[in-house]
Amino acid sequence: MKHYHIISRIAIYILAIILFVFGVFHFMYPRDLLVYVPDFLPLGIKWAYIVGGAFILVAISYFSNQYVKFSSYLLFILLVVFILTIHLPNYQHAGDAEMRQLALINILKDTAIAAFALHIGASAWHQHFQMENND
Repeated sequence: MKHYHIISRIAIYILAIILFVFGVFHFMYPRDLLVYVPDFLPLGIKWAYIVGGAFILVAISYFSNQYVKFSSYLLFILLVVFILTIHLPNYQHAGDAEMRQLALINILKDTAIAAFALHIGASAWHQHFQMENND
């Protein structure tokens, strides 16, 4: 069972690295992401920084093994909101086939990450990754 535990931790750390990179990207290129912020939301470009901060905080949570259940469920909610308010409307209103395909890829990517976040959150116990007694 220890082998399975090590592999699952590696997968979680890979996700944490990806989330950290996404977060840094949000801080480095907020203007590129502004076009994805729905018009009905106030604060405009500040959402790029808020989302970038959220991604970085989830990554830190996974690396530090603190508040894992909480951060995983919040990441799930954040990604579902992205799917419903950004990617799905982009898919439905895409002008050409290439943009429609890119929107579909984003829907699938965020759905996969959201499902992984749900799995991590469900397997966390007392806000930490489940650890075997001999770890």
